[in-house]
Amino acid sequence: MLELNINGAIHKVEVDPNTPLLWVLRDTLGLKGTRYGCAMGLCGACTVHYDGMAVRSCVLPVAACAGVKIVTIEHLDHPVQDAWIEHQVPQCGYCQSGQIMAAAAMLNQNPRPSDADIDASMTNLCRCATYHRIRKAIHACAGNMAVPEPAVEVAIDPPAATPGGGAQ
Repeated sequence: MLELNINGAIHKVEVDPNTPLLWVLRDTLGLKGTRYGCAMGLCGACTVHYDGMAVRSCVLPVAACAGVKIVTIEHLDHPVQDAWIEHQVPQCGYCQSGQIMAAAAMLNQNPRPSDADIDASMTNLCRCATYHRIRKAIHACAGNMAVPEPAVEVAIDPPAATPGGGAQ
């Protein structure tokens, strides 16, 4: 018996510990928003949050999830979802739950990503090739997210004077 924290609720499941988390989510718990794509961790349709990080649930043994907070698309509440709608990102929609989960995790780590940051982080595949819309929605979301102000260093001692009267 494994005890899992999925979407803020504790679930006790009796499955083989090597069963991929994807199948526990879909078949045991009935959470169908996480999609099956390639079963090799390549396409990203199965992306969920594992203690806040985007992971591919099709290759993650459920035993590795004990004591970890798992969040699926059904429980996500993130501004990127509104940006997805506003920028009409989905076409067929099949990959979108995984795309949204990956984008939300990235934005939580890097609220002001560059195009290069997005390209490096968003490795999910989209059969409809809506990558330009995905990038546009991420940038729009990033522009609307609250970002903490960076800490300002305050000099306590004045700079030392240099020979000739100027400060360093």
